[in-house]
Amino acid sequence: MSDADGSTLVWTLEKVLRWTSDRFAQKGFSSPRLDAELLMAEVLGLDRVGLYLDYHRPLIDEELAAFRGLVKRRLSGEPVAYILGRREFWSLEFHVDPRVLIPRPDTELLVELALQRVADVAEPRVLDLGTGSGAVAVAIAHERTDARVFATDTSTDALEVAAGNAERNEVSVEFLHGSLFEPVVPLGLLFDLILSNPPYIAESDLSRVEPDVLAFEPREALLAGPDGLAVIRPLVAGAADLLVPGGVLFVEMDPDQIETVAGLFDADGRWSEVAVRRDLAGRQRCVEARRTGGHPGDEGLRGQASVGHDDAREHDEARERDEARERDEARERDDAQDTGGAEGSNEDDRSS
Repeated sequence: MSDADGSTLVWTLEKVLRWTSDRFAQKGFSSPRLDAELLMAEVLGLDRVGLYLDYHRPLIDEELAAFRGLVKRRLSGEPVAYILGRREFWSLEFHVDPRVLIPRPDTELLVELALQRVADVAEPRVLDLGTGSGAVAVAIAHERTDARVFATDTSTDALEVAAGNAERNEVSVEFLHGSLFEPVVPLGLLFDLILSNPPYIAESDLSRVEPDVLAFEPREALLAGPDGLAVIRPLVAGAADLLVPGGVLFVEMDPDQIETVAGLFDADGRWSEVAVRRDLAGRQRCVEARRTGGHPGDEGLRGQASVGHDDAREHDEARERDEARERDEARERDDAQDTGGAEGSNEDDRSS
């Protein structure tokens, strides 16, 4: 390429990043400079600090060609995380692709709150509903290696991605396929903590969603009926049945839904200490509610958790006793039939 005076134009890293950032800004991207740097770092095999150390070096033709290919994808609206195939969340790296939503920084609030609530609970049981990429479940399992973490999703594709992310980050999470509590109920367990970042966008609010999100991210993980509460309603209605007394539920949602969802908790009658939590930008983002039966003001859920775990063990033991009793009764019936048959044959022998 040449300048107007005929001299050869040298495309340094600095010039390419400046040109690309301007182009992305013209397209209305929210973080044009960051997008450009991430794509360039991918091409050159550097981190962002490394880019600035090589800021003035010329790019060779092969590097420019590879970078142009990524820029073209971004200009089409494809999210950077899908282009790179990864996204950082809670300082961990997650694989992402169009089968799952891209984890957002605001959702780290769920992880932070969860860790606070079970800080004093030994071996807590945690349930993540609608896990998607597995970001929340994996982050909690990474921080609390003694926790037993379960995660559900209706999408087998999403669960495949999530399982891969658990393996990538070397944590143990039990993934289950099904809607909300459906795959968990047969386990007969109670949980210290349930979290969910469910679909909550109303179908009538599509105009509020960024075009590249609608075009590339899975709609089933975004949309939730006419008012955006098609998933949250049954979630609030069913969560209390699976929490220990004093156990906590966190649900992320749109700030405009906070008041309505808080009303759902109040109307249910099994919740106390319903509170609104704010995200990193100070916006109302999450509702926290405690299942009644605990001791408000206690630090942690250790006492309540032990009660809940005892309840679960008692449930399992009662079921085992019932099954054993049924087996004993069946054997007694079989023995009685055998005895009756033997007596009948002896009487026949005597009569003959």
